[in-house]
Amino acid sequence: MNTSKNFSTLLIVLCLIVSSCSRAQERGGLILTKEGIERIQTNLGTIPLFDDSLRSVQEEVDAEIARGIDTPIPRDLSGGYTHERHKQNWFMLQKAGVLFQILQDEKYANYIRDMFFQYEAMYQGLPLHPQTRSYARGKIFWQCLNDANWLVYASQAYDAIYDWLSEEDRNTLENNLFRPFADHISIESPQFFNRIHNHSTWGAAAVGMIGLVMEDEELIQRALYGIEDDGLESGVTDDDGGFIRVAGQEAGFFANLNEPFSPDGYYTEGPYYQRYAMYPFLVFAQALHNARPDLGVLEYKNGVLLNAVDVLLNLTDANGDFFPLNDGQKGMSYHANELVTAVGIAYHQGDQDPRLLSIAQDQGRVLLDDTGFAIAAGIRDGLAQNFDKDSVNYSDGAEGNEGGLALLRYGDEELTLLFKYTAQGLSHGHYDKLSFSLYGQGDEILQDYGMSRFVNIGQKGGGNYLPENASWAKQTIAHNTVVQNEASHFGGVYEVGSQYHSDFRFFDASDENLQVVSASESNAYPGTVMQRTMAVIKDEEFENPYLLDLFRTTSETDNQYDLPFYYHGQILQANFDFETSDALEALGGGNGYQHLYLEAEGIVAAKNAKFSWMDNRKFYTLTTVADEEDKILLARIGANDPEFNLRKDPVIIVRRPEARNTLFASVLESHGSYNPVTELALNSNSNIAELSVLRDDANYTAVSIESLRGDTRLFIVSNQDVRTSTTHRLEIQGQEYSWSGPFHYASL
Repeated sequence: MNTSKNFSTLLIVLCLIVSSCSRAQERGGLILTKEGIERIQTNLGTIPLFDDSLRSVQEEVDAEIARGIDTPIPRDLSGGYTHERHKQNWFMLQKAGVLFQILQDEKYANYIRDMFFQYEAMYQGLPLHPQTRSYARGKIFWQCLNDANWLVYASQAYDAIYDWLSEEDRNTLENNLFRPFADHISIESPQFFNRIHNHSTWGAAAVGMIGLVMEDEELIQRALYGIEDDGLESGVTDDDGGFIRVAGQEAGFFANLNEPFSPDGYYTEGPYYQRYAMYPFLVFAQALHNARPDLGVLEYKNGVLLNAVDVLLNLTDANGDFFPLNDGQKGMSYHANELVTAVGIAYHQGDQDPRLLSIAQDQGRVLLDDTGFAIAAGIRDGLAQNFDKDSVNYSDGAEGNEGGLALLRYGDEELTLLFKYTAQGLSHGHYDKLSFSLYGQGDEILQDYGMSRFVNIGQKGGGNYLPENASWAKQTIAHNTVVQNEASHFGGVYEVGSQYHSDFRFFDASDENLQVVSASESNAYPGTVMQRTMAVIKDEEFENPYLLDLFRTTSETDNQYDLPFYYHGQILQANFDFETSDALEALGGGNGYQHLYLEAEGIVAAKNAKFSWMDNRKFYTLTTVADEEDKILLARIGANDPEFNLRKDPVIIVRRPEARNTLFASVLESHGSYNPVTELALNSNSNIAELSVLRDDANYTAVSIESLRGDTRLFIVSNQDVRTSTTHRLEIQGQEYSWSGPFHYASL
């Protein structure tokens, strides 16, 4: 069969006859509007990206129709057959719905109706899912969250065939399937529905969208504002043990739109879950915009939803992968279905930012609706512009006053620093105040571990969070930040950590060659204040931009401090001797230390500890100022991991055994390259002769960086007054320096 020829013939027919189905959509439509359908049908065959997307979806759905409908009795956790089959069904329902509306072929309506009636027959007597792991069990899926996923997509399919169905069919489906379904994930599961969390966002969208299709005002109000009397007297924990709701807290769609988003559009759970939540946020918002424009949902909180799309795209590396903050799976990118939706809606409902078109081009597909048509038409008309990602500082918290997240980018993402000083991030947050990760053109240089979970891989804990997510990934030692006395920030207790956030000091990216950010944390350890200042600097003395890291701690007591750096690659050289042990033992007994094998230990005899490695044919050197008693620990993840759930990644830890007020001053260089074909190593050595602390007190910290050529640079940061208008004067080594603002960089 010549599929392309048949498809082209179909397009010609549709261009001539756009009303071949006697019972097409007569109402306005929630996502695919009547006007949008007419516009699409008129232009079929003239918008390549839309035509290609339509062809791909049609082939996919036609293959599913040929295989037949399967709605198995629920049995499995994530990754199992029944779970994945019902998940596939929700996608096919939605896709068949848009095909019916655009192509007006009743086989797609029949497919949706038949599948719905199979679910209707099954759902009436369906008990709770047999897997008992979830805090809120669904019926089709092991958790209400996935039931809500199903209903969000199914409601779009129901909307697509609503006018085509008989009144009798509608009554049967609504009374026996859709209304009971909506009731189960809401009033029967308030611990799932009445919360501030991505779970309840899906729940609100599901109940609200089916309510819009059914024109059920009670469901719509329930979705928008939550359940008034939910019977919850205490906090609720999710499947990962996170404390995520307080009784009496506002709930519903608007509460979930208001609380997790900062005014900038940063979502407190982090980009991985922002990506996941953006689909229900935006699809429900689009439906409300079309059906209930009086609510002004897209304008709510100064248009935060549309702004959040720009934020989310900016929270990706050079490959388009989201930074794995908090519970984030590495490799998730803006190629995800949720971002295809987000980009389409943001372009169509926003100011038609031409930068979004370049993202859509890279994604290579569009939605088959009004938004996808707008995107495809803009690309066809040559309007696309590059989406250049910026250095930026995002605030966290509903009012933007709960810490934040900073990105310092040099060049074409030659070096990218991600500095985290946020609030807890709800139940998906990690205990890693003032942590960072570092990237070079999309490659991890110093990594954040992300989460311990193999999503939808049944062999690994049913595809859900593994025990090591709590015992390792969330613990402070798993991140590139200071650990005091081998204890995690806030004791690793959510109820404590959720009360606090780090504090913004300053951010300056006005000069690409000297970008600086600084923040402080005073609650992670009682009686201890931590302050971190990080700078991305491009200097003619160095081949590439380098990272300067100044981490100060002041405490009421003497403590042991550990500062880990999680690198990738092969160790090349160290300027200190270290002893290895034939028998690997865990570094500690808890708080994540039980998952680190101690491979070697060294004592630094020089003023600087220097440690070099090679990764991905590039060389890196960490230079850190050493105290007399400092130890260097070389460790590797993987201890006490009987199921081999953890990656075996290496780490170098700078340990200061006993200190009260102290400073970790470090520089990370990227330099040179190695060609395995020519076997030539270029610039494989560090360019730093010595890194020195010249001053460190309550008022100022000053360090010098001397290159191998003997040129010395000075960096000074104010530890008190960070106003840009303040003029500072400081004498160092007999020379007076004067500057305005919180920091200064000059030749010594």
